[in-house]
Amino acid sequence: MLIKIVILVMLALIFISLFSALLFLYKDKGKGTRTAKSLTVRISLSLALFVLLMAGFYFGIIPPSGLSGPTPP
Repeated sequence: MLIKIVILVMLALIFISLFSALLFLYKDKGKGTRTAKSLTVRISLSLALFVLLMAGFYFGIIPPSGLSGPTPP
């Protein structure tokens, strides 16, 4: 259950960073560096989430059947 919460929080942070980059692009008219910094944060969070998912699968925290559990036959 904890891994699901961590994944959802990471996804929320990725979307917040993406939309803040859009807001900075609109406000700064493309002349500031806040947009690039916000997109850099988004890419870093995306890579961290990917590594977290791969490590969770490798160490057995995330089973091969997925986080929803085994499907009934």
